[in-house]
Amino acid sequence: MTATRYRIDRRAVLAGGTAALVAVPGARVSAQTLDKISHQTNWRAQAEHGGYYYAAANGLYRKYGLDCDIRMGGPQQNPSQLLLAGRVDTIMSNAIECINYARDGLPFMAIAAIMQKDPQVLISHPGVGNDTLAALKGKPLLIGAGGRTSYFPFLKARFGFTDDQVRPYTFNMAPFLADRTVSQQGFISAEPFAIMKAGVQPVIHLLADAGFENYQTTINVSKKLATEKKDLVQRFVTASLEGWAAYLRGDEGKKAADAAILKDNPDMDQEKIDFAWKTMNERGIVRSGDALKLGIGAMSADRWKRFYDTMADAGVFPKGIDVAQAYSLDFVNKGVGA
Repeated sequence: MTATRYRIDRRAVLAGGTAALVAVPGARVSAQTLDKISHQTNWRAQAEHGGYYYAAANGLYRKYGLDCDIRMGGPQQNPSQLLLAGRVDTIMSNAIECINYARDGLPFMAIAAIMQKDPQVLISHPGVGNDTLAALKGKPLLIGAGGRTSYFPFLKARFGFTDDQVRPYTFNMAPFLADRTVSQQGFISAEPFAIMKAGVQPVIHLLADAGFENYQTTINVSKKLATEKKDLVQRFVTASLEGWAAYLRGDEGKKAADAAILKDNPDMDQEKIDFAWKTMNERGIVRSGDALKLGIGAMSADRWKRFYDTMADAGVFPKGIDVAQAYSLDFVNKGVGA
């Protein structure tokens, strides 16, 4: 028996009601059959997760036959631990974590990279001579524990930074605002907004533009799921990439996505969302490099190897890891959103 095909009535979604199914040729989903899949984000809901929220709020997951559970992260959660324990199907992560899987022989991998540019930045005060990353050598830096074992070794190898420059970063802007000689870490789509609100026009150093090629906001899965339920995983990836393409375009469905973000995270507001959305677009965080030709989520074997070699030379990873075990190109590079 042929299943009835449907699309989502977006007007009903934007009006705040339940997504209405309307018969249309070409869509893949029936009203009766939805495959469940869960996706764990790496922090509280924000514009940096917007493509997933767009796909959920505007019926793209349902279009591909999926009942997708977007689970919001937070400070007390470790997405990789949840993935390794089998408590979630997919997670939001990064290339460094995936290379750690390969190092430890764990059967997990990245299957897409939403952010072609890691949004990690160092932020300095204007007018004090800290206008380049090279100029920060020997000067005080507020760096968190995670940064000391990820991007800071890259900065040491590339620019000659030293450990004695580092001061603890407590995710509080006050020490930075009180001392013009200090620079601090941040994400380009987040901390600069708070600093500008405090009256400082920051100098922003995007590490990706200096050669830090970490894929950020990867989609990680178990190799077992990717093999045994390849069609399910592909549908999830495709719907998510379509969600990201639409969210960044800022069409009418963005309103529903933003509303879902604000509902999940009461500490968020529309002004912060708008700043992050604008920044991601202007700086090519999602749409740059390979993604311009191959589509959102693009990855390449050459870039994976190059990043691994760079970080191994910086002492982050041992030599001899088979980095090809950290990822699969089977689910991306299909032109979605190119």
